[in-house]
This record gives sequence, C-alpha cells and structure tokens, in this order.
Amino acid sequence: MAVPTSSVSSATNTAAARSYAVPMVAMTSLFFLFGAVTNFNDVLMPYLKDVCQLTDLQSSLVQFAFFGAYFLMSLPAGRVLERLGYQRGIVLGLLIMAAGALLFVPAANSRTFVMFLLGLSVLGAGVTLLQVAANPYVSVLGPANRAASRVSIVGVANNFGGTLSPLLGGMLLFGGSVALKARLAAMPLEQRLAEEATLVKAPYIGLAVFLAVLAGVFSLLKLPEIESIPADEEAQVQEPAKTWNRLSALDFPHLKLGVVAIFLYVGVEVGLGSFLIRYGEAQGIAQLSDFTQALVRGLNVATNFVAVLFGQSPAPIDTTAGFTKAVGAVLVASYWFGSLVGRVVGIPLLSRINDRKALVAVCAAGVAFVVASILTEGEAALWLIVLCGLMNSIMWPVIFPLAIKGLGQFTKQGSSYLIMAIVGGAIVPLLMGWVATNGGGLRVAFIIPALCYAYLLYYALRGYRVR
Repeated sequence: MAVPTSSVSSATNTAAARSYAVPMVAMTSLFFLFGAVTNFNDVLMPYLKDVCQLTDLQSSLVQFAFFGAYFLMSLPAGRVLERLGYQRGIVLGLLIMAAGALLFVPAANSRTFVMFLLGLSVLGAGVTLLQVAANPYVSVLGPANRAASRVSIVGVANNFGGTLSPLLGGMLLFGGSVALKARLAAMPLEQRLAEEATLVKAPYIGLAVFLAVLAGVFSLLKLPEIESIPADEEAQVQEPAKTWNRLSALDFPHLKLGVVAIFLYVGVEVGLGSFLIRYGEAQGIAQLSDFTQALVRGLNVATNFVAVLFGQSPAPIDTTAGFTKAVGAVLVASYWFGSLVGRVVGIPLLSRINDRKALVAVCAAGVAFVVASILTEGEAALWLIVLCGLMNSIMWPVIFPLAIKGLGQFTKQGSSYLIMAIVGGAIVPLLMGWVATNGGGLRVAFIIPALCYAYLLYYALRGYRVR
C-alpha cells in the first residue's frame, strides 16, 4: 500500500528535527560553559590580587592571559578543525580546557601567579578552539531560515552561564562561615594567603572533571557531519558590494573602523566587569542600601546549595559590613544579568526598530553612565556601572553585521578580522590596570571605558557607512 506523500514528508521532518535536537542541546551546553568560564575571571581577578599580593596592573593580566588566546589561537584553531572536523575538534577543545583547569592545583599549592596565568592561557586556548568550532556549527545545524533563532538560543545560554558563575565564584572564593573567616583573620599574613589560595582548587578540579566527562559525552554523540558553511552567493546578489579596486576586506574603511569597534566593545565589557569589585572597594562603602542588602541575601540563599556540593557549609553573606568582595560578586552577576535581559528583550526588538539607532542610544547611555559614575561616589557609582551591562547587550549583534555589510567576496575575511578583535578583552583591562596603578587610581582608570563608549557612539553615527 502506498504511503501518502504528506505522511512521508511529515515523518522526514520529524526525523530531521530529532536528529538536530540532541546536537543543539549539546551546543547550547557548550555556550553556557563559555559564559561561565569566561565571567568567572571577573571574580578570580580580585581574588588573585589578594592571594598573590598584586597591583591592579598585575591582576589585569588575568584577562590578558585568557583573552590573548583568542588572538593567538583563532587561526591555528581553524587549521586544527580542518584536519579533525567539528566533533573531534570539540572533544580536543574540552580536553585542553580540562588541562588548563588542572594547572590551578599546582598554582594554588605554590601560590605562583605565573602558573595561574599559564592555566588561564591554556583554558583560553581550549575555549577559542571550541568557539571556532561551535559558532559556525550552530549556524548550519538545521534549516537555514532558523539560523538566527539558534544563534539567539545559544547566546542566551552564554549569558546565563556568565551570570551564574560570578555568583558561585563569589560564594566559593569570598564566602565561607563566620568561624572560617575568624580563623583566617587570626593567622599570620603568609599563612592566611596560603590557606586562601587553596579555596580555588575545588572549583577548578570540579571544572576539570566536568570537562573530561563532557568530552567523553561528545566523543560518543552522533553529531551530523557538516563540512562547511554554505556560500553567501544569494546574499551577495541581494546586496551587491562595491568591490572593484579592493584587494582585501581591509580596503573597506567601515570594516577597519568596525574591527576597532569590536575591539573596544569587548574591551569595555570585560574591563567594567573585571574591575567592578575593585571599584567598589575603592568607594569605601560602609553601609549598603536596603535594596542591595535584600538582593545579596536573596541571591545568596538561591546559590548556597552549591557550597554543599563543594563540601562547604552554607553561610550567609554579611551585608552589615558594607561593601565586601562577596557583595561585589553579586553586583558583577547583576552586571552580566543586565546583558542577559538585554539580549532576551533586544534581539526580537531589533527586528522592529532601526538597529543602528538603537546602537546610538545604548552607546550614548554608556558614555553617560560611566561619566556619571566617575563623578559620583558610593553605591550609586557602582549601580551606574552595573547598568552598562544592559547597554552592552545589543552591541555585538548590531556592530558585527554593520561592519561586514557590503564586503561581498571579502565577507568571510572581514569576519575573521572581527573575531580576532576579541583580543580587546585582553588589552583594555590591562590598560585600565596600568592607569589605576600609575595614573591616579581606579576612578581615573574608568575614563578609559568612557572613551571606548565614545568611539562606539562615533561608529554608530558615522563610522558604519559603507564607502
């Protein structure tokens, strides 16, 4: 008996949906992991500053070591994937990350900052390989007309992981019972620092084990083999580019300005998150507002269960002592939560409003918030920086398309330059650390993010134009 055509089509579509569902869940878990590992550095920076007795400049090397891997490893990662394919490349990336996480054990035992930086560099190299594999894989993992939806889903997972990790990191590194804190305070300085250094081992050993298990899972999954991203001929026909007399993507002024824009966007986003805790300490806040105390206590209750998993006794964060690193970790999580909210709300909103005008608005607000923060003192200065997370949320999805618009045959080359510009996350925090150490403190250093937002505002107003 012949099967009706509609039934065959329905069965085929159902099978295809099932075949992509598991890989999509796996990819989403990877993007959650990217965000969690990356934003944990915002808590790690002030932690290592204390444990290793560093200056602000030296502590900023945490982000330099991690994000520097994006610049150094992007092109080699592409060649590795050409040889291994997506699936084996993902497994290798997870194992490299696990090796980097394990380096934190000897680093903590010896309290050697260089060893910590080595571990971060290896972690960053693994993340870079995973990013280079996962981003294009998600784009082509299913029907082309749903690519934007898939990218949005993994982007939200990335933001969600990045919101949770500072909360958990703050609890694990700056939390602990009152008895533990009293015992540490009574110790001589060197003994106390050695004891505090061991706190970082449990999170990274747990991360290494998780990564190894995840690598095993990915090695067993039957992921669809996708050889390459489809060509962009159709898009080029719809939007022809003025490519005559152009020898490379860098012959387009708007692309070069866009590379700088991505560099500064990533730099300002990472820099603000990285120095938020230190900025809070510099404010000398002796009494927190009722709102901040309620927020800290609420999130502390919600995340205390993780302490049990790491063999620690749950303990409330003391909000009566004013601003502490543990309180700062909650504000860092709030900063990244703003980015998450902006991504969830902003992506569908951008389909209804002019995305460039939206970019103008958020860049102008970024300048205003940072300048107002510099001119303000106390808790208000911190919350103005936290609000910048919301402003940052739509910058990547708007700047990136504007920068590659009209490149025609040079589109993929231009995209590679923009990806390499992520190294801004290594350079801008380092520059902020140098100014904070040598130029008058953190308040002066925060002029750099204001200047970054000012350039992004220029790009949104004029620099984006295709010439």
